[in-house]
Amino acid sequence: MLGTPLLMASRSPRVRKLVTTTPASRRLVNRFVAGETTGQVLAATEALTGEGATVTIDHLGEDTTSRAEAEAVRDAYVALLGRLGDLGHGERAEVSVKLSAVGQALPGDGHRIALDNARVICEAARRAGTTVTLDMEDHSTVDSTLEVLRELRADYPWLGAVLQSCLHRTEDDCRALAYEGSRVRLVKGAYAEPASVAYTAKADVDRAYVRCLRILFESAAYPMVATHDPRMIAIAGRLAEEAVRTSASFEYQMLYGIRVAEQRRLVSAGSRVRVYLPYGADWYGYFMRRLAERPANVAFFVRSVFTR
Repeated sequence: MLGTPLLMASRSPRVRKLVTTTPASRRLVNRFVAGETTGQVLAATEALTGEGATVTIDHLGEDTTSRAEAEAVRDAYVALLGRLGDLGHGERAEVSVKLSAVGQALPGDGHRIALDNARVICEAARRAGTTVTLDMEDHSTVDSTLEVLRELRADYPWLGAVLQSCLHRTEDDCRALAYEGSRVRLVKGAYAEPASVAYTAKADVDRAYVRCLRILFESAAYPMVATHDPRMIAIAGRLAEEAVRTSASFEYQMLYGIRVAEQRRLVSAGSRVRVYLPYGADWYGYFMRRLAERPANVAFFVRSVFTR
């Protein structure tokens, strides 16, 4: 019940100022965000890959309001990918990109600006020997994001997509992307969406997630099962067995700092596990969505603010 108000609050300048200027916020932010600098996220990458996981790194920032800001985010990704290549992390570390961060929402040519910037990032990833996944945002961005995906996959067929099971359209999108070589990260969705386009009951979102999982596992695509839900993890394992898939033909994905013991258990069991590793100074939107997903996080935050 707290989720929707928190997601609404994530767009409030007043709440943003309160959260980002409260010293106690950092205690909880550090659980979800791997620092603000490239050096810090590379250190976290070393630690996670040393434990047998792989990572996808997200340079946080989704409120881009100018072309210069979009290009700055693009350049940050290019620099990061250069470091990953130099350090030999290409096979174990990729990047995730929100198109809003590279210009998608800019007036006029936003779609084209985001496409051009994403192309530069994909080329940097190619040089580093790694891949890119295009993050999905609220429902109003889906068509533009999938169009960018289609255009870029002509040159970068390894480009990953993200689909959200909460949206009514997603089963059809899964079918459209269920082809050989297609990398698809399936999430439940972390944006406040209207009932006209999305399921609003958790049970309905969960059932849609399972239907989408089945489509992906029964296809030639490479499913990326992004969930912390033990039931969904178990169902994915059963679907993999039914489809006679090897552990190399799909992967589990989890967020940095969440269910770490389960991440390690899956790695120990021989599964592929990729950790979503966010970093950067613009952590507010990401942080608020993590609060919205789990009431226990809210309680921890409130205690941090009011306990000296």
